[in-house]
Amino acid sequence: MAHKRRALFVLPLIVLVFSVLGGFYGPQVSAVAAAAATDAPEPSLDSEVSNFTRVVSLVEQNEAERPSQDKIYYKGAIPGMLRELDPHSNFFDPKDFKLLQDDQKGSYFGVGMMVSTRNGKTVVIAPFPGAPAYRVGLRPGDIIVSVNDKSTEGLNTTEVADLLKGPRGTSVKVVISREGAPDYLSFTVIRDEITRKSVPEAFYIKPSIAYVKILSFTETTARELDEAMAELNENQIHGLVLDLRENPGGLLNAGVAVADHFLRKGQVVVSAHGRSSPEKVFTARYGNHGHDYPIVVLVDRLSASAAEIVSGALQDHDRAWILGEKTFGKGLVQTVFPLSDDTALALTTAHFYTPSGRLIQRDYSNESFYDYYFRRDDSVENPNDVKMTDSGRTVYGGGGITPDEKYEAAKMDHLEISLNRDGLFNFTRAYFVKHPGALPKGWMPGEAVITELHDYLLDRKVSFTEAEFTKDHDWIRRYLTKEMYVYAFNVDESDRVFAQTDPEVALAVQAMPKAMTLLDNAHRAIAQRTEPRR
Repeated sequence: MAHKRRALFVLPLIVLVFSVLGGFYGPQVSAVAAAAATDAPEPSLDSEVSNFTRVVSLVEQNEAERPSQDKIYYKGAIPGMLRELDPHSNFFDPKDFKLLQDDQKGSYFGVGMMVSTRNGKTVVIAPFPGAPAYRVGLRPGDIIVSVNDKSTEGLNTTEVADLLKGPRGTSVKVVISREGAPDYLSFTVIRDEITRKSVPEAFYIKPSIAYVKILSFTETTARELDEAMAELNENQIHGLVLDLRENPGGLLNAGVAVADHFLRKGQVVVSAHGRSSPEKVFTARYGNHGHDYPIVVLVDRLSASAAEIVSGALQDHDRAWILGEKTFGKGLVQTVFPLSDDTALALTTAHFYTPSGRLIQRDYSNESFYDYYFRRDDSVENPNDVKMTDSGRTVYGGGGITPDEKYEAAKMDHLEISLNRDGLFNFTRAYFVKHPGALPKGWMPGEAVITELHDYLLDRKVSFTEAEFTKDHDWIRRYLTKEMYVYAFNVDESDRVFAQTDPEVALAVQAMPKAMTLLDNAHRAIAQRTEPRR
């Protein structure tokens, strides 16, 4: 029975593998074969399938240790094939496919908290506001000792998170060690649906200047944005800072809907087409309803995919001033094909193009995966892909969205790196044991707290000079505030105060006149082009 089930799985897999290979490489192979004439006939699909099944059979029969089907297919044949296609086509096993679906929906079932590894221990970084973990009293800094009597010793963060997840309404016992507590503490948490907003922050950073942060593009992003703008009363907004930094993208339709909110009805947002898919042009269906306030968009090298669709569309239409670093450069569209056994294939089926027609995908033909994701030349622009914005400004394809104004945060020095890794986190845990009680809203650490941190670091033999500590004073105060707000309030309040003290956000506010000039120039250029000739 097991052999029969495996055969039913293997045959469709073989067809899938070689169908995809033939689809992407077929035209190239045919051209080579034609040029070579009768030198070497092209292998038939039947012979390729036969060779593949022969290899699988030899591996199953003769490998020193019998490999699992998981290892042969899920981690071997399919990923190996997809790596030869492009950096973004991917295969999802049942576990990864479920995570993808949860990410797209913006929700999952569990206890609702971020965990991470610190000094070999699994530590609660932050329970989500209002989530089951928060309600029962789990707090930042708690070290998770066991979950349902299973020790977390030796488990990685993903494995611990999997133990915490489960069906809605089920209970999970979490045993923790807490700074200052004489013994372990045990909590019984009832799992629930955990919804994480993709638009967690929307507030006025200055009078009439709004700030909106979008973390990713999910099924709920457009609705969340509409709700956030309604709560701000969009009629009162005279300028907007739209923060897309570290936004990895997500659903194309969500990116289109976000751009739609700021463009005029009928303006092109993005177009997509591929070898086997006709060109599809996405336009603003609803438009901004006359809300023509200036916009400054913050981006960095981790802004990708749908984040680049939004920033590219707003830049091409001169709707926004782009501030920050050159974006990642992902101009490929993946279609997710569900397969048997709760697996799925995310296959690149098209390229997307900004409204001006530029392709922002970086070249990956001669790069390793590591270099593609972690090393790149931000100065690269494709001289053969030169386009114009609505007002006639020059923009380039290739390598991402180039900002209108560059801003790059200073690199952390060794003290800042040490504090950001665990120094501030550990101090915060110790501080609230020594100083119990709630903090007032609007609290900021004064010099007494900074001095206490200084002495704490000396006691724990953290290496730094007095000159370094003095130089990093402003950085320390800002990042310590962020850490302490997580503990004293919640992660949302922490993110808000961090944005309010962000020097790049302050620069964005100062850049509003530049965004307004762009908008005015675009309106004049469009009016001149549409003016009837006499």
